[in-house]
Amino acid sequence: MTLGNIAFLGSGETSLTGGRIFEQLARQINGPLRIAVMETPAGFELNSGQVAGRVADFLKTRLGNYKPQVDVIPARKKGSAFSPDDPETCAPLLHANFIFMGPGSPTYAIRQLQNSLAWDIIRARQRLGATLVFASAATIAVGQWGLPVYEIYKVGLDVHTVPGLHFFADFATPLSFVPHWNNADGGADLDTSRCFVGMERFVEWCAMLPPGHTTVGLDEHTGIIMDFEKRICQVVGVSSVSLVRECDPKIYPSGT
Repeated sequence: MTLGNIAFLGSGETSLTGGRIFEQLARQINGPLRIAVMETPAGFELNSGQVAGRVADFLKTRLGNYKPQVDVIPARKKGSAFSPDDPETCAPLLHANFIFMGPGSPTYAIRQLQNSLAWDIIRARQRLGATLVFASAATIAVGQWGLPVYEIYKVGLDVHTVPGLHFFADFATPLSFVPHWNNADGGADLDTSRCFVGMERFVEWCAMLPPGHTTVGLDEHTGIIMDFEKRICQVVGVSSVSLVRECDPKIYPSGT
């Protein structure tokens, strides 16, 4: 069985660029398109259903030619009626061949999905050929080490690392991900690059990672697709992806 493709997006999952990436991935899926949109990263928000629902609606429209079945998975919080450990909540994942997880809080997603039924199914589905797409907060959550963005940028905690879901542990590949890599929302007065924490704090975080670790920096409206069958990675979107080892970045522009 061929392993499924995995895409990581720095942002823009419901933009023109995101739509093109989704289309590229959908073309490679055989049979009916069955999409599952995970609500978990935004599960702490009172409108988490709307957050995931907007992505689901976008996928229904953008991939309408494929007549997809789209399910929102309301796996919001452990120990609740919408738990990522609840078999009924997670049931659509068992048949999904395209699974999306995106905006929200990276550390919340890690806490809710760690050792959960939902996460076990997602990993198993990729082994059985399903395509996975991680965007924004979810890209941080699935790495070996997480950047606690809100805790640093909003709460004011000292720079620190948190253990992530480490999707690539089974591949013996130490990878972490940082979206919004080239963010410029702060303008000339505030450095909001490196997912809003800024270059200075990112360098501090990067220095805490183990030797030999690789961090993948994803520019806005840019992503990377890992094709396991062809054994290649392709940078897609409008800008570039950076591979950072020992805090030294190597930049790969879109199309490489």
